[in-house]
Amino acid sequence: MSDQLLWDCHMHSSFSVDSPTPMEDMIRKSIEQGLSGICFTEHLDPDYPDTPEKIDFSLDIPAYYQKLQELRQKYHSELDLRFGIELGLQPHLGDYFHSLLKKFPFDFVIGSSHIVHGADPYYPNFFEGRRESECYMEYFESILENLAAFSEMDVYGHIDYVVRYGPNQNREYSYSRYQDILDEILRTVISKGCGIELNTGGFHYGLGEPNPCRAVLKRYHQLGGEIITIGADAHTPDKVAYAFDKAYNILKDCGFRYYTTFKDRKPEFIKL
Repeated sequence: MSDQLLWDCHMHSSFSVDSPTPMEDMIRKSIEQGLSGICFTEHLDPDYPDTPEKIDFSLDIPAYYQKLQELRQKYHSELDLRFGIELGLQPHLGDYFHSLLKKFPFDFVIGSSHIVHGADPYYPNFFEGRRESECYMEYFESILENLAAFSEMDVYGHIDYVVRYGPNQNREYSYSRYQDILDEILRTVISKGCGIELNTGGFHYGLGEPNPCRAVLKRYHQLGGEIITIGADAHTPDKVAYAFDKAYNILKDCGFRYYTTFKDRKPEFIKL
């Protein structure tokens, strides 16, 4: 791991339904990795569609906050712990999220697209009987629908998340193929005063690229985007700060001079 990227601002613990890991284990691993700070961003996906596993992406926010406060006190001399959330966006949830963010003292809010018109691309049936390109385009269109309904997040998460699960993943995906809609997404994010993240989860999904890919990150910078956080999207300790050495080089290559963390919903810029 590069000693230049000392904050992992996207991680999950057992407060998220898809992680088996106690929060303290993620903290200990972060200290072992030499990080100076982390932000937990536990999942909240209201109105998640029925799945064979009957997954419940609700979140006990008071219990999560209480535990984080206990561990913040315990590890205050070793690691800066911040309180975040990853909201699973859908257009009809805008008012709900608006009210929610007034109730809790989050440091950082990621807004992510996990559900596309009632379906999660994680499951193969999202792609069945359709061209992969059509599915990817629907996903990107849904991001614009979400931004029109709600833009109170700090960053938009893993903008090309859908390619993790496509039948060919990113072998036929590129920024240039979807340039018009990706540019519209990036311009809209910037105009709303939001940022994006460099999510290294793409590397541990075998894409050879972060989410979003290098070309999208470079275009975001070209369009004037300045707010960019770094996160490994870890759900287990072995993925904490995953491929951060690659992330550092990608940011530099794309022209960024700073990366971003958030405290009390305010951006802090850290020089690369």
